[in-house]
Amino acid sequence: MTRATKVLILLLLVAAGGWYVWKEMSGPAGPGVSEGQGRPTRRGGGRRGPGEGPAAVVVEASRKEDVPVTLDAVGTVQALNTVTVRSQVDGRLIELAFREGQDVKSGEILARIDPAVYQAQYDQAVAKKAQDEASLANARLDLRRYVALAATNSGSRQQADTQRALVAQLEAQVQADQAAIDNAKAVLDYTVIRAPLDGRLGIRLVDQGNIVRAGDTTGLVVITQLKPIALLFNLPQQHLRAVTAAMAAGPVPVEALEADNTTVIERGRLEVIDNQVDQATGTVRLKAVFPNDALPLWPGAFVNVRLTTQILRDVTVVPTAAVQRGPSGPFVYVAEGDKAVLRPVSIARQTEAITVLASGVTPPERIVTAGFVRLTDGASISVTDPPDKRAQPGAPPAGGESRPGRRAQPPGEGREPRRGGPDGTPATPRPEAPTGTGSPRP
Repeated sequence: MTRATKVLILLLLVAAGGWYVWKEMSGPAGPGVSEGQGRPTRRGGGRRGPGEGPAAVVVEASRKEDVPVTLDAVGTVQALNTVTVRSQVDGRLIELAFREGQDVKSGEILARIDPAVYQAQYDQAVAKKAQDEASLANARLDLRRYVALAATNSGSRQQADTQRALVAQLEAQVQADQAAIDNAKAVLDYTVIRAPLDGRLGIRLVDQGNIVRAGDTTGLVVITQLKPIALLFNLPQQHLRAVTAAMAAGPVPVEALEADNTTVIERGRLEVIDNQVDQATGTVRLKAVFPNDALPLWPGAFVNVRLTTQILRDVTVVPTAAVQRGPSGPFVYVAEGDKAVLRPVSIARQTEAITVLASGVTPPERIVTAGFVRLTDGASISVTDPPDKRAQPGAPPAGGESRPGRRAQPPGEGREPRRGGPDGTPATPRPEAPTGTGSPRP
């Protein structure tokens, strides 16, 4: 077969295919098919075009309520006091009297160091004092004798004065001995290591039997005060004036929140505003204190912080989703009967959930919150229930009741149900598309 013959056959096949497609697209429409469109038309339930009935909207009543003015930040939990327990004397660690993670009170014994050397030094100081006290007693007796002899001119006054100076010297020596005893007693007490504050112990840093020294930087264990506990966070300097005004008015409440920014972990109060603004970041550091009775906060953790500076009393509140913006500013659609009326509003404060309006809406006027696609000023509306009210407890899922072993199909999914004629007779099946005129399909 020549190349020209192959090209001719290919052109004939393409032409036949094009003719078949043209005939299919331009053929007579069957039942349920729009003329000139070649596809089924939607029966009741299709999207309406512009001007085809009222717009379906969801509304919610505006209301009056008290709204807190808050500032959000991310903070770091920090213990009010953290102490690394170290030995103040050198020696062998003979006892660790605590469990890791134990809650301790101030003054509880944590560890003991071998006291033998320091006990001997203490006993030596006590003995030295006793020796000097005996010498002092003898010197005082001699002084009385010398004074009596000098009074009757039986002895020299110089000898009496010398003895008086010796008594004073021995008295000073006894005082020095007492100081040495006090020092030895303090050093001996250092062999018993006690908790300096109430708190929780961490993991021990040294094992029993080791030689510890006063110069060691590691320490034995770390005590952290957990009740109460502090939270440090930063706020932009633009909010500094509002925060200082709130502190001047009284205690400023602070909430520690979970990552969802909704669940409250613990409630406390603002304690300190730093005395200067960080010029590198333009923020000011703040410190809040929480009771932490149930220990929901842990040192070093990151938490969300919400600080309340004031409370707006009896203000008009609408959902933020209802507030739209246009060239002339913010506005809402107010449902008046079966009409939607565009109403300019003035916003006092806005969050992700609610908006406080200074003017434009009077509670309990109903505000459109969804269905803005076909909405215009004065448009007819059809109010529907919000999604959360539409689902009733115990109601079957959308698309009908599901059967065991069969997935329930939502409306519009799966095969289209058969519809009977007006007299109840079965609907005429849609005619099959022509299969062509006998020529093979391209």
